[in-house]
Amino acid sequence: MTAFLTRRDFAAGSAALALAGCTNLASRPIAGSAAPTCLPRLDVAPDRVIRSVAGLRPYRRSGYRVEMEAVGEKRVVHNYGHGGGGISLSWGSSREALVLGLPGHYGPVAVLGAGALGLTCARLLQEAGYQANIYAKALPPNTTSNIAGGQILPSTHFEREHVTEEWLAKERLAADYTRRRMQIDVGEDYGIRWIATYDQGHRTLRPDLRPFYPGRESLAPDAHPFPADRVDRYMTMYVETGRWLASLLRDVRIAGGGVAVREFRDRAELATLSETLIFNCTGLGSHELFGDEVLEPVRGQLAILIPQPEVQYAYSASPGYMFPRPDGIVLGGTFEHGEWQAEPQPEDIAAIVERHRDWLAGWRCGAQG
Repeated sequence: MTAFLTRRDFAAGSAALALAGCTNLASRPIAGSAAPTCLPRLDVAPDRVIRSVAGLRPYRRSGYRVEMEAVGEKRVVHNYGHGGGGISLSWGSSREALVLGLPGHYGPVAVLGAGALGLTCARLLQEAGYQANIYAKALPPNTTSNIAGGQILPSTHFEREHVTEEWLAKERLAADYTRRRMQIDVGEDYGIRWIATYDQGHRTLRPDLRPFYPGRESLAPDAHPFPADRVDRYMTMYVETGRWLASLLRDVRIAGGGVAVREFRDRAELATLSETLIFNCTGLGSHELFGDEVLEPVRGQLAILIPQPEVQYAYSASPGYMFPRPDGIVLGGTFEHGEWQAEPQPEDIAAIVERHRDWLAGWRCGAQG
């Protein structure tokens, strides 16, 4: 039975949510108007689906792994297992990995993988003055990161009872650094933009977490058109993943980075590399390559609709989530533990579309705002 990713599920893994037992700070309600504030209505129908995709999130209940180990005469720094938060943690997690692995190293560095973690790791190495050489089984647009929806807010990447306070502190720093790096690159070149996001249901946040939800405020029922009584609105960044990854790969090459398509079947093959320091950003590939039995696939399926340029908002609600991108309207999604088949299932895609269409049937204003 397919597990659909509802608003509550989507939010539960976010780094920006208040933790149990923490002091809460509620949002300030906004006074309503005489009629619901209208927005351009999303047009959801089966015949508007232009493609469907499925990706395998590299998920670890105990959170992403940044650790160093010796493999023969090589030093390997692991940087993988980010679940549904890979892009949202990419720059910060890669920085954490570099801080661990670079001290005392001289000479070129190998990076395994060319997704969000591999490319940000390579760019940070170049910024630090190192020669970065990427070795990857696949390059954009054929990576798992290309399948991601693209909200810059980490989610669904750990279970609270399986992580330590020390790990949570590092994760918070990684999310914050990534958020700051993404702000630098906002614009058409990297496909990053700020979008108003509507979240069904009011939540309270610790004061130190409010930066992850800038401008967050609670809306009165007559101040929004959604079929829900309790809605929060905040601003956050979204990335058109294909454009962002292509731009990062371009930057790596312009800076003189090496890029080779190569698959490693086992750890012993790492000995053939000339580099003595290796950053492992292979994601789910680490299950086989490094024997990580904690790592598991969590399949996520998305339905992509015809672009609607007038839709300049996102939502996270009971049917799932919606992100508008220039290359299509992203409808999510599913969260399927243990599924190794990275293929969209027609019945699941149909169910995603139906859930969003049925929910939007309760839209409380005209088709156009």
